[in-house]
Amino acid sequence: MKKVYIVKYGEIALKGQNKPYFERMLLGRIKSALKSISVVEMYRSDGVIYVEAAESESEDIVLSQIRKVFGIAYISVAYETVSNIDKISDTALEYIKNLLIQKNIRTFKVDTRRGYKQFPLKSPEISSYVGGRILKGTNGLTVDVHNPECTIYIDVRKDKSYIYSEKIQGYGGLPLGTNGKGLLLLSGGIDSPLAGWMMAKRGMEIEAVHFHSYPFTSERAKEKVMDLAKIISEYCGRIKVHHINLLNIQQQIAEKCPENELTIISRRFMMKIAEKIALLNNCDALITGESIGQVASQTIQGLVVTDAAVNMIVMRPLIAIDKVDIMDKAKEIGTYEISILPYEDCCTVFLPKHPTTKPRLEKIEASEKALDVEKLINEAMEGMETITVNP
Repeated sequence: MKKVYIVKYGEIALKGQNKPYFERMLLGRIKSALKSISVVEMYRSDGVIYVEAAESESEDIVLSQIRKVFGIAYISVAYETVSNIDKISDTALEYIKNLLIQKNIRTFKVDTRRGYKQFPLKSPEISSYVGGRILKGTNGLTVDVHNPECTIYIDVRKDKSYIYSEKIQGYGGLPLGTNGKGLLLLSGGIDSPLAGWMMAKRGMEIEAVHFHSYPFTSERAKEKVMDLAKIISEYCGRIKVHHINLLNIQQQIAEKCPENELTIISRRFMMKIAEKIALLNNCDALITGESIGQVASQTIQGLVVTDAAVNMIVMRPLIAIDKVDIMDKAKEIGTYEISILPYEDCCTVFLPKHPTTKPRLEKIEASEKALDVEKLINEAMEGMETITVNP
C-alpha cells in the first residue's frame, strides 16, 4: 500500500480570496521543514496538502517535522488507492488487519467524506459497504457507531482515495511569514521563548535581542539563551539573535537614580534599544514574555511606564496566562528544561531590595534626566554582537 501524509489546515480555510496565498506559504514552510527528508512528491489539492516521503524515511521523524509547521490543524498517515469501491474496500480491509496486529481493537466504524460528488455511491453507502467487507474479512470485530475503539476514515477524491485512522493534532495558527516580523526580547527564562513561539504561531517571523551583563553574567548564560533560540528555530526557522551588554547602563542607573527605580529604568533602556534594533532590521513590533503581576516590573503601572519608552507596538502574548500554564506549554515545545538551568541573567544584576511596583511616568522620566540616555544607548549598540541560529 502506498503511504501518503495528509496535511489539513484550519484557520487558513477561512481566508477567502487570500486563501491561495496562505496555502502557498504553508506549502513552502512544509517543504522547508522537510529539507532533510527524502520527499517523493508534495502538492496541494482541494484544501489538502499531500506529502509522499521515501519508504526509507522514518514515519515518526516525518510526522515530527511536519507537526512543527504553524498553520496545520492535523496530519494523518493514509494509504492511497484508486477511487473504486472494491479497491477502497480492499485497502481498508488490509489497513485494519495491519492495525489489529499492533492493537487490540474490538469495535470500529467507517467514516466517509465524499469529496468527489460524482462518485456513484454516497458517503453513508460507502461506509456501509466498506464496513460490511471489514466484518466479513476479520474475526471478532463489531461495529459501534457511537463509541468505537477505532474509526476508519475514507476520503474519496476524483482519481484517488485515502484510508486512515488517526488525526494527529498540529499547532494550528498561521504560516510563518504571513504576519510581518517581530523582535523578541529573549532572556534565559521560561516566558520569553514561549512568547516568541506564540507570535510565530500567528504567522510572525522572529528575530531576537538578548541583554546580558558580562562579566557579571557568565558565558554559559549566553550559551543557554542560544540553546533556547535553537529550539525556537525548529518551529520558526532561522533566527538572528542580537546580543547587547547592558552592564554600563545598569551601573550608571545604580549610581545616579533612586535604587527602587533601577529595574523599571533598566527595562525602559532595554525597550529603547530593542526598538532601534527592530527598526534597523525591518521588524514591525516588539515581543516580550511579560505576564501581568508576575514580578514587580510587570504591574499594570510598570507596563504603562515601560511602553511609554517606545513608539513601536509591544506584543505580550502571555499577558493574562497563569505561570503554571506557561510552564506546561514550555514543556510541550521543549524549552522548559533549558530555561530552568541556574544561570543568571541581566535582570538579577543590581536587583533592588524593594523595587517600585507603582511607578509614575513623570517621576521616572525626571530620574532619567540624570543620565545621558542617547549616549548610553549608542555605546551599548556599538558593542552589539549578532549571531544567526539555524534550525
